[in-house]
Amino acid sequence: MTTRSPAARPTGRLITFVGGDGAGKSTLATRLHQALNDAGHEALLIGKHSTQTAAPELTAYLDRLNELVYRRDPGVAKACGDHYWLLALASWYSLQDQLLVRPALTAGTHVILDNSPHKIAARYAANPNVSDRLTEQVFAHLTAPDLVFFLDIGAREALARKGSFTSLETGHSGGGDEDFIAYQETVLDHMREQASHGGWEWLDVAGMDRDEVFKAAAAELSGQLRLTV
Repeated sequence: MTTRSPAARPTGRLITFVGGDGAGKSTLATRLHQALNDAGHEALLIGKHSTQTAAPELTAYLDRLNELVYRRDPGVAKACGDHYWLLALASWYSLQDQLLVRPALTAGTHVILDNSPHKIAARYAANPNVSDRLTEQVFAHLTAPDLVFFLDIGAREALARKGSFTSLETGHSGGGDEDFIAYQETVLDHMREQASHGGWEWLDVAGMDRDEVFKAAAAELSGQLRLTV
């Protein structure tokens, strides 16, 4: 008598989001995550503060790194310089990928990655003090997404939606609205260049409400990944 091996569980799909500040990435990510689960899929939403792993000691370590990278004092951040923060972010994304993303995908869980490294890469591409080659190299080993949504919206409309912004969102170039708009448009140009070569799903969300954006994204999930929500 032969024993039939259990069928291998299909791997999960990785779905990420790119766009300028105020484009609605987190809103869409949260809604798609909920819709996938409601439709009977196993889906995990991972953001820039997600640190929960299967092992308490790894969770504690990941949380400490998250605190260093994302809960830092602004004065400390400025003193450390651009190269340090690029490498610190690369360390964070490496551990997030190793400890959260890959295990979930292997277990057959779809991963919604809210804070895509593509946005970080676009910001550094707009920084003349950091080489494009270095930025590309430090993120090259990360798990490639199955679907990237690029939410394209002009910086002025994004600002009208946001209403306020941080110094980081102006590239530390100033505190006025025009500083935000100028910096964001520069970063968006780099995102658009990435989108044109990277096979991203380009959604022009200017003038669209949240329901319209969700319906467009849900249609792509169904059409490209066969994930009906």
